[in-house]
Amino acid sequence: MFRNQYDTDVTTWSPAGRLFQVEYAMEAVKQGSAAIGLRSKTHVVLACVNKANSELSSHQKKIFKVDDHIGVAIAGLTADGRVLSRYMRSECINHSFTYESPLPVGRLVVQLADKAQVCTQRSWKRPFGVGLLVGGLDESGAHLYYNCPSGNYFEYQAFAIGSRSQAAKTYLERRFENFVDSSWDDLIKDALIATRETLQGEKLRSSICTVAVMGVGEPFHILDQETVQQLIDKFELVVEDEGPAAEPDAAAAEEGAEEGDAAEQGGDADQGAAPDQGVAPMEI
Repeated sequence: MFRNQYDTDVTTWSPAGRLFQVEYAMEAVKQGSAAIGLRSKTHVVLACVNKANSELSSHQKKIFKVDDHIGVAIAGLTADGRVLSRYMRSECINHSFTYESPLPVGRLVVQLADKAQVCTQRSWKRPFGVGLLVGGLDESGAHLYYNCPSGNYFEYQAFAIGSRSQAAKTYLERRFENFVDSSWDDLIKDALIATRETLQGEKLRSSICTVAVMGVGEPFHILDQETVQQLIDKFELVVEDEGPAAEPDAAAAEEGAEEGDAAEQGGDADQGAAPDQGVAPMEI
């Protein structure tokens, strides 16, 4: 995608006031596999989709531990995410060594945003092509931030980034009011459901997703595949229990369709406007 002479340099403004190289970096985040974050009063959950490029290869790591109280999930270029997570880890170690206290999450996010912003103002650098969901806990409670390649950062109750993340956002927007008081199990269940929404009908398995949790009195850790699969199986049982309840609705829909067909056939014999009346219920 070429935009004349205005996208050859990150420091070149277009007449419309846009930096296309920064926008391309933000587009790279949308091309990566999905990453999801949720937080309650006491816990933060990070989840991501980690599909392998080939059946013969392993998947790229998408969730990184920064400190016992901070973790990060990435979408976009995993190499850039690995470098930034190493930078965050170094900042946490330096702060802990100097002040003998954990680094506040908000301060680390600001430092990370400043580092990303520098790359949008230097002609010999390129923006980082990765978005980061930074989750953590400090004295002020649980936090979830999104760091953008442009240098902006936002705090969220729940958020999703990456490929097909809009479906997950839609689910999170419907449920986010319940997240504040959610328990450990409910928060992970919502994270798994949101992750499933990004798969477009593909079955959710522990082999293609990673879940990490941190909370009050619970340092950051990544759940093993057996635990994740047990939680997925528990969720699938709930779906199967809800299945029979939907059958009467399906039967009613079929009856309505049959009535619509009958009305359409009767309308052909009487007048030309009747077929539209019969088709409308089926379209809805």
